[in-house]
Amino acid sequence: MDEQLEVIAETKYLRLVRRGDWEFIQRSNATGVVLIVPLTDNDNLLFIEQYRPPVDSRVIEFPAGLAGDIPDAPDEALEAAARRELLEETGYDASEIKQVFSGPSSAGLTDEKTTFFIARGLSKVGPGGGDASEDITNHEIPRAQADNWLQAKTDEGCLVGARIYTGLYLLNRELNC
Repeated sequence: MDEQLEVIAETKYLRLVRRGDWEFIQRSNATGVVLIVPLTDNDNLLFIEQYRPPVDSRVIEFPAGLAGDIPDAPDEALEAAARRELLEETGYDASEIKQVFSGPSSAGLTDEKTTFFIARGLSKVGPGGGDASEDITNHEIPRAQADNWLQAKTDEGCLVGARIYTGLYLLNRELNC
């Protein structure tokens, strides 16, 4: 199982590789992927909405991003990346951020793993909305209304990222619900 990787093609951000007969994608500019499930003190969830070109649609997601993708911080810790992405995308800082799970995002397509964090003790310290390459809309929704809100967004034509439901499960497990 320890077969050599053969690089088939490489771009600025992605690498297509082959291990045996299996071809898959690697990120060439990051060391990990982080996803943050932010919960406010008044039991609201923070969701983001942004256009995603691969699916040609606006997508509802939790804040997420890459670790180690900043040129002067290639060894960025996952928790530091989670804090940075939460602030960039939502404008919130967290007094408590806890890693609760890490696993493959799409094991047949990529070797990438997503590490999930629960963020609590949130305080608004910036505008959010992402960096210059992003056009993010923030939504703060009561946790008790999340399922209905997500369905309404689907009815409007948005896609809901599958990791939303993993994040909600992990949050409810953490809260013992």
